[in-house]
Amino acid sequence: MQHVSPIREPLVTGGKTYHDITEDVSRQVEAKPNIRWAIALAVALFFLGIFIYSVYRTLWYGIGEWGLNKTVGWAWDITNFVWWVGIGHAGTLISAILLLFRQKWRSSINRAAEAMTIFAVICAAMFPVLHMGRPWLAYWVLPLPNTFGSLWVNFNSPLLWDVFAISTYFTVSLVFWYLGLVPDFATIRDRATGPIARRAYALLSLGWKGSAKHWSRYETVSLILAGVSTPLVLSVHTIVSMDFATAVIPGWHTTIFPPYFVAGAIFSGFAMVLTLMIITRDVFRLKDYITLEHIESMNKVIILTGSIVGVAYITEFFIAWYSGVEYEQYAFINRATGPYWWAYWSMMTCNVITPQLFWIRKIRRSIVATFIITIFVNIGMWFERFVIIVTSLHRDYLPSSWVMFSPSKIDVGIYVGTLGLFFTLFLLFAKYFPVINMFEVKTILKSSSGVPHSLEPEKSMHATTPVTHHNKHHD
Repeated sequence: MQHVSPIREPLVTGGKTYHDITEDVSRQVEAKPNIRWAIALAVALFFLGIFIYSVYRTLWYGIGEWGLNKTVGWAWDITNFVWWVGIGHAGTLISAILLLFRQKWRSSINRAAEAMTIFAVICAAMFPVLHMGRPWLAYWVLPLPNTFGSLWVNFNSPLLWDVFAISTYFTVSLVFWYLGLVPDFATIRDRATGPIARRAYALLSLGWKGSAKHWSRYETVSLILAGVSTPLVLSVHTIVSMDFATAVIPGWHTTIFPPYFVAGAIFSGFAMVLTLMIITRDVFRLKDYITLEHIESMNKVIILTGSIVGVAYITEFFIAWYSGVEYEQYAFINRATGPYWWAYWSMMTCNVITPQLFWIRKIRRSIVATFIITIFVNIGMWFERFVIIVTSLHRDYLPSSWVMFSPSKIDVGIYVGTLGLFFTLFLLFAKYFPVINMFEVKTILKSSSGVPHSLEPEKSMHATTPVTHHNKHHD
């Protein structure tokens, strides 16, 4: 007899069978787009249009279109770059590390998180490429032979380390995400009625037959990729933090940046995953698969990482005082009480105070409260990057160089436009790809559905139907 744990809450509710899972997830892909999805896509495309126009202005008229000045050289664009890279962190963490630790609660959310990672990294990559001023020469950052017309890159530059770290992270995340989609693409291929859909999903499924050999190789490659991805989670944002930590600017030159940036990235990434999953859960009626148990588990990670970030903020002040360096001390006093005090205290409120509400179980399991707090977290993490970059630069060693920074319309247009790009890609993914990993949810169904399988003999009879549906003529 199958026993269900009386302690743990079920991860799949509603007494679902294997067939129900296939039907519920595939329905979103096979049905015609609904009006809410079409309106959301239209809004995202409008903002994508703003992005295209802002990029055109930047390329045609040059970086002078931005709000940069001779003192604050890295401002809006690098703030947004670090913010987007941070958001891209949660996907690989949920997929790789939680897979290695055999955490069952990752199964319903890992695919959307992986997709979010890829789209966020694409948005992040836009900023350094545009910041070059001559994006058509972007290939110069690669170590190409001098016969290509450029000298070799400076391997001592953290900006070059960014190129290698982020391109590797993007490639591994893309392969990991696509690999997980292959069995589900095969299921949709076998259910497809139209010739175009059948051909498209046949190409995407790479000839998957569901044989024992295919599953064996799939499991092996998944574990290898998870093992490769795990150090990447730590290395990518560590290297991004070294853009600052290896400089000699007061407020940047500190060894706490790597672990502090990694914790902050996971913090903002989980917040964005939650924001998207709460919307997806409601729009696609997936409340039986993305349950309160999933939301509560993710909120616990947000409490942990948010607390680490809060400790890091306090540690920075302590180290500035303990160092006895007056420039370092002034940088931090200026952050809290200077002309950008509003950004600093917005950061502290959103990142340190707000997430502590999740210690209350009722708030931790509230959909509305979680949605609002995750929005605040991502606002706070954007302000964190803004505070680190702008407040450290706008007060130079020479008072004659002191200057304020304010973004131009093109700066704002590019940032808002990348949100449009991100949501356009995510909406297309949510409609045409299975947003929940069907076969992984099936693997945890018996132990996590909340209904003993022995009590459902009739439903259990059909349990293997969707799994063997596309291999009945191959076995």
